[in-house]
Amino acid sequence: MYYSFFEIFSIGIGPSSSHTVGPMRAAKRYIKNLRVAGKFNDLEKIETTLYGSLALTGVGHGTVKAIAYGLMGLEAEEINPEKAYMLAIEKDKTLLADHEKVINFDIDKDIIFKKDIFLPEHSNGMTFKAFDKEGNLLLEETYFSVGGGTIARKDEISKRISREPYKIPYNFDTCAELISLCTEHNMSIADLVLANESALRPQEEVISGIMKIHKIMQNSIDRGMKASGILPGGLNIPRRAHEIYVRLEEKFKNNDYDPLMTIDWINLWGFAVAEENAGGGQIVTAPTMGSAGVMPAVLRYYERFAANKSQYSIEEGIKIFMLTASAICSLYRSNASISGAEVGCQGEVGVACSMAAAGLAAAMGGTPKQIENAAEIAMEHNLGLTCDPLAGLVQAPCIERNAMGAVKAVNSARLAMKGNGNHLISLDSVIKTMFDTGRDMNNKYKETSLGGLAVNVANC
Repeated sequence: MYYSFFEIFSIGIGPSSSHTVGPMRAAKRYIKNLRVAGKFNDLEKIETTLYGSLALTGVGHGTVKAIAYGLMGLEAEEINPEKAYMLAIEKDKTLLADHEKVINFDIDKDIIFKKDIFLPEHSNGMTFKAFDKEGNLLLEETYFSVGGGTIARKDEISKRISREPYKIPYNFDTCAELISLCTEHNMSIADLVLANESALRPQEEVISGIMKIHKIMQNSIDRGMKASGILPGGLNIPRRAHEIYVRLEEKFKNNDYDPLMTIDWINLWGFAVAEENAGGGQIVTAPTMGSAGVMPAVLRYYERFAANKSQYSIEEGIKIFMLTASAICSLYRSNASISGAEVGCQGEVGVACSMAAAGLAAAMGGTPKQIENAAEIAMEHNLGLTCDPLAGLVQAPCIERNAMGAVKAVNSARLAMKGNGNHLISLDSVIKTMFDTGRDMNNKYKETSLGGLAVNVANC
């Protein structure tokens, strides 16, 4: 099934799309459904139960605040991280439900953590219950955050999707079908995605939306390079991007040539976005927030170091890059997962690396087969990547992992562009392997902080 560009790239606040943006959207949808059911005026209390991965790492991932924001009727895109939304909740133990009704809300009692219960449908489960002043149940709904900020209610999750297929000219489920369509219609992958998006909304809106997403991505790099201090959460990890930036600028001014300095810049840009995400800044899912540094870093590499070797203008190259990356992500969402809680970090940084490699190859004039090869190389060397964040925070090893994923994406694209597109392993087979690997992976390595680095590093 085709996933729209604007499903894949969405604007929100860090640190986690599945643990922050998803629960916020679920809570907002639930409170709206309470209105639709005609029971909002009787609302006196809301109780939220988090299960599995959401319960185990929800505090570090900002899930508690996200639930409150959603119940208040807020959208992820409109959240201002500097505004004290939680002040009344924490001080007065009240919440303004859906911008209108003040209800009692004790965050320590009304959000319940069931760390030992994993709902069978997905690791990221949550149940909302509303009660009237007599304690009668008004409405109960269970939701799942399935990756990248996408949510599904319990009655939708069995389908793995929560909508009907889009009415688009070029639908595809596999990379083989995607390349076949490109060949049949003499189109690039980017042209095909643009045609699909233009069937869903005016093309001018599509183009402006792409450039808006790109601008926010690049703004997150710039903010991250300027910011300093200690990241929140208790690990006392200092931001490193600003220090790296100062050192690189000094080397540049002093003409201190280093043949590997390009890698340093890519690392810097990956760090900058990942640190902004960890600090709760405005980020674009690509495909998730935990992996949001990979795409912007590779895009800036293209603009700074590679665009002059491309046949396209910088703006055209950016559009081709992002539209192509969107198509690759659609394949992963259709046939596997982008949720660290479901398949480990291979579904987050691994998919981001694959998307960025494909996008870069496309912007450099790659054929559909070369683009497939770039995406395949990138994921092939992320297979089995676990999600084991220290203290449930999207900081270690996540920040460095974004930088490493960006460097690996550039290398994958360069390797693919050195060939003619012929390759032994198809992207479809790699996507299936990633999903199989994720299903076989022990739950303690899937965003629960119960295994790996999360338990083997002292003082975490």
